[in-house]
Amino acid sequence: MKEGKQPNRLINEKSPYLLQHAHNPVDWYPWGDEAFAKAQSENKPIFLSVGYSTCHWCHVMERESFEDAEVAQLLNDNYIAIKVDREERPDIDALYMSVCQALTGSGGWPLTVLLTPDKKPFYAGTYFPKRQMFGRIGLMDVLGQIHAKWEQDGDALSKLGDELLADLQSLDRKNAQLAGVSGGAAPGEELLHEAFELYRRQFDEEYGGFGNAPKFPSPHNLSFLLAYSQAYQQPEALRMVEKTLDAMYRGGMYDHVGFGFSRYSTDREWLVPHFEKMLYDNALLAIAYLEAFQITGKPLYAEIAEQIFTYVRRDMTSPEGAFYCAEDADSEGVEGKFYVFTREQIEEALGLEDMHSYCHVYGITPEGNFEGANIPNLLQELPEDMAERTGMNPLGLKTRMEEWREKLFAYREQRIHPSKDDKVLTSWNGLMIAALAKGAKALQKPEYAKAAAAAADFIWDNLRRREDGRLLARYRDGESAIPAYVDDYAFLIWGLTELYEATGQAVHLERALQLKDGLLELFIDEEGGGFFFTGRDGEELPIRSKELYDGALPSGNSVAAKQLLKLSVISQDVELKAVAERTAQVLASAAAEYPPGYAMYLQAHLALISGGREWVLSGKPEDPALHGMLAQVQQAYLPDASLIVNWSGIEGETLHRLLPHLADKPAVDGRATAYECRNFACRAPLSSLEAVKELLATGMRQD
Repeated sequence: MKEGKQPNRLINEKSPYLLQHAHNPVDWYPWGDEAFAKAQSENKPIFLSVGYSTCHWCHVMERESFEDAEVAQLLNDNYIAIKVDREERPDIDALYMSVCQALTGSGGWPLTVLLTPDKKPFYAGTYFPKRQMFGRIGLMDVLGQIHAKWEQDGDALSKLGDELLADLQSLDRKNAQLAGVSGGAAPGEELLHEAFELYRRQFDEEYGGFGNAPKFPSPHNLSFLLAYSQAYQQPEALRMVEKTLDAMYRGGMYDHVGFGFSRYSTDREWLVPHFEKMLYDNALLAIAYLEAFQITGKPLYAEIAEQIFTYVRRDMTSPEGAFYCAEDADSEGVEGKFYVFTREQIEEALGLEDMHSYCHVYGITPEGNFEGANIPNLLQELPEDMAERTGMNPLGLKTRMEEWREKLFAYREQRIHPSKDDKVLTSWNGLMIAALAKGAKALQKPEYAKAAAAAADFIWDNLRRREDGRLLARYRDGESAIPAYVDDYAFLIWGLTELYEATGQAVHLERALQLKDGLLELFIDEEGGGFFFTGRDGEELPIRSKELYDGALPSGNSVAAKQLLKLSVISQDVELKAVAERTAQVLASAAAEYPPGYAMYLQAHLALISGGREWVLSGKPEDPALHGMLAQVQQAYLPDASLIVNWSGIEGETLHRLLPHLADKPAVDGRATAYECRNFACRAPLSSLEAVKELLATGMRQD
């Protein structure tokens, strides 16, 4: 809160981003009927500003412009100013970001769009300084010129808005036609091979990752390459993933003091991050590291995933068990200030002798590697290599490193922390539930499943509309609001399905199947295939978009295709499998132009090619042999397989009601029994742990 300043309308909102602007002199409105009615009655254009609470350049634009009396007067006199939190309203963000990209060739946040009173966009950009600098037009110039144009010929701007929307609608229709869902042939394996070749061409052999700076982690790219490496016995794909995972961890994008990953690296070497930490990045990265551990058995990958979970459970979990959104890049108005150290500060925390050792291991220099200070990193040399070169005991060095980290963490905790966006998003929680459940399986650590279940229960109890069970998108400060989007449904289905496989508790599968019904009822495009971003009961915007591209987040369509395929195998629902296949076909048409932009879809495509696999483990809950089989299957890397725990007795009653076909897969002679199936056909049942181990060891791929 900014003391001594009168609040504007945003003071009544729940979004931390909107509340950050609640004491601006700008007469902000939240998105809603009041703002548009005001614009209509006064014949003023809309100034729409979209961002999020941990966005560095959003903070910069606020300090330069939205806290400035001169800018505020120009806005208040001539515009109706609307603030939108992109994380609360990704539908608004997606629509107008597509306009910005069409007009400028790029996008980003803060997103700045000028609209007619009936929501038609006619001008867009991202960050604007107050006055022209560094080749960027100033906000004062934009506002002045647009106001003059509006006064002279507002109809021309409105016509431009009509043309922009028509172009976007035409593009949507073209994509639907390209999809050819009414009979086009499903793509084959050549799409997967083409994607791999493109990844190989873009791979940075020196530093890992793909392309040049800035570098984003995009973990679903790595997950696809891991799946591809195993499906086609392609060691090159695995090598690219391992080099990237190693480099991201060693660089400054990883918080070597408090754990967790920042959003992206500003440089090619992964050294200098954009310091904000997002829940979704850490969820997807944990999944990628866990999958790499399952394939390679390298303890470091498991350790990194566990450290991510330590960070999330310590700093990003509400008292009720749900997960917060993000932590800011800035503290005390300075980007990265919380995270960086001078040598003197390290000496103060560790003492002189340990300071020298720490600086040697973590690349700390007097001149610094970030604005005169230092981001701890391991880019110079891995600790185990250093130990071997210097004759040190590797275990001893690792023990000392942990002691240093704990002292430096305690020292850093005394600083002013970056702000935390403590709203709870259903979609991002779904991803972290999936990650923790995967961790529970891969590492055989039930505490991760417990944490995932607490979040799942919170969502189920607090983010559904009481009268009809309709999922909601956002919770904060006791308020649940905003009809959920396709991402919320698809990501939470993913999380619940993984959680079922981690626990064998049928309630999680039952909830996933219930959400599947909501997904099909509210979002499906019966005519064109796939799923719209907003439900049929959502707010009507100029365009009802359908997101296909897998960007920083995988698209709801890609996740839906993969998860609906899995649920179709689990439930033996042929019609549901057809929906998954049709969704995948829509995605395939889009992916044909640039396959690496659709990495999550490519994983679904791999699963479709394999036919959908299923492990059913049947037996008594108290039978240690059954639990031994379960542990083996849970720890195995099986990206295209589903797992059903078919308990006998009262524990299995709910599951048998959901999946009556399990009657055909009993525990033979009362002994723990494993069934491995594909395309609704099963191998002979296995009744020994050794047989299960042997089958898993031979690999799951069948040509």
